[in-house]
Amino acid sequence: MVAQEFTVDLDKPLVFQVGHLGEAYQEWVHQPIVSKEGPRFFKSDFWEFLTLNRWYSIPIIWLPVVCWYTSKAFKMGRSPPQIAVILVFGIFIWSLMEYTLHRFLFHIKTKSYWGNTAHYLLHGCHHKHPQDGLRLVFPPTATAILLVPLWKILNLISTPTVAPALFAGILLGYVMYDCTHYYLHNGQPRNEISKSLKKYHLNHHFRIQTKGFGITSSLWDSVFGTLPQTKSHEKERKQ
Repeated sequence: MVAQEFTVDLDKPLVFQVGHLGEAYQEWVHQPIVSKEGPRFFKSDFWEFLTLNRWYSIPIIWLPVVCWYTSKAFKMGRSPPQIAVILVFGIFIWSLMEYTLHRFLFHIKTKSYWGNTAHYLLHGCHHKHPQDGLRLVFPPTATAILLVPLWKILNLISTPTVAPALFAGILLGYVMYDCTHYYLHNGQPRNEISKSLKKYHLNHHFRIQTKGFGITSSLWDSVFGTLPQTKSHEKERKQ
């Protein structure tokens, strides 16, 4: 007997369907549907609610946390210039985390039922529905869970007075990343830097999905050789 290919019904909740695609999942998930109206994920209204997030919830929730940990470093004896340097270093660390997570975790190849399901929830949904405005930022609940081990790791590898400011810097870098990501999909850039970033990121979605993993900058793509080639350069190679 020849097994029939599974077909995803876009009018039904998607999360527990995509696992059935098996090896065909990778091709399916990288064929974007451009619509501001996102799909239904779960039959349950509760679980569906947890997947929907307004972009402004990110700075509202996390910037006060950044300020609290920054003030904690100050109360522990760090001077404002020292804190500023540590914050910038934290943002720098986040930029590398952003690239690494996007390249090696968000774009991991899956084919099993639960592998496909987990990948769709983590990042596949964004590539399938890149303009879904309510699923462009990371859910605060999931972020809070991940921040716990991050805080513990920073306390292990740094001093008690450095850890709070470093944590605040990484978290600030994340807030900048998520807000930038939303803007690149839904904003209308007016200056050359933001126009270039938008073009760079949409190129990752609609042209070369195996390159261009940086969101807030192309720095680490340049360092690790995943900078996508321009169309003009590709034409020259084909000639």
